[in-house]
Amino acid sequence: MSTNRFGVRTLAVFAAAGIAVLTLPGTASAHVSAQPSEATKGGYFAFAFRVPNERPNAGTVKIEVTLPAEYPLASVRTKPLPGWKAEVVKGKLDKPIKNHGAEITEAAKTITWTAEPGTKIGTTEYQEFFVSVGPLPENTDTLVLPTKQTYENGEVVDWNAPPPAAGAEEPEHPAPALKLKAKAGGDDHHGAVAEASAGSSDQTARYLGGAGLAVGALGLGFGAGAVLRSRKKSA
Repeated sequence: MSTNRFGVRTLAVFAAAGIAVLTLPGTASAHVSAQPSEATKGGYFAFAFRVPNERPNAGTVKIEVTLPAEYPLASVRTKPLPGWKAEVVKGKLDKPIKNHGAEITEAAKTITWTAEPGTKIGTTEYQEFFVSVGPLPENTDTLVLPTKQTYENGEVVDWNAPPPAAGAEEPEHPAPALKLKAKAGGDDHHGAVAEASAGSSDQTARYLGGAGLAVGALGLGFGAGAVLRSRKKSA
């Protein structure tokens, strides 16, 4: 194989690698989901409701999450999102719960994000709504979080179907859910760690994209140098 062909092939390989890295993180789920979706029982956890817009002629203007009454969450905090108003509605508990030694008599029932005028999730877009919750229950393996998605034309899609059994077909409108695992030794899985992981997904994508461009540029320079060396030898 000539040096010229080797340089061109090398350039093509590096360019393809750069494109692959750039396109890895950009695709949203086909339905409303919790990202990341695995947390530790008894701990605090920060994650995002990832909401894609599925209508070609209407944007999403409201998201309402119903929190499970049978597994009350003493702490629910939303992360500010420009263009969206977040509201956490609380209610009295039938039976008080303990949280770090303190008695809790009320817990969050719903979380609602409403788009401000001029804001919506566009027809080719998705959005992530971050929350921090806890302490998570220790007597269940799954925390199901039914979510209603309202479009600007008034249509409401209710993502409320529970997770299917192993091997069963996924329902048309599955509810977002957190899989809860037992706490490992010394692992308290506090929300700050999870939030850093989930919240930095876009930043990580940018870093990876930059790395892909750098690798592509390296391949371009290598290929160009090979071509020049080949021409000099031919001369």
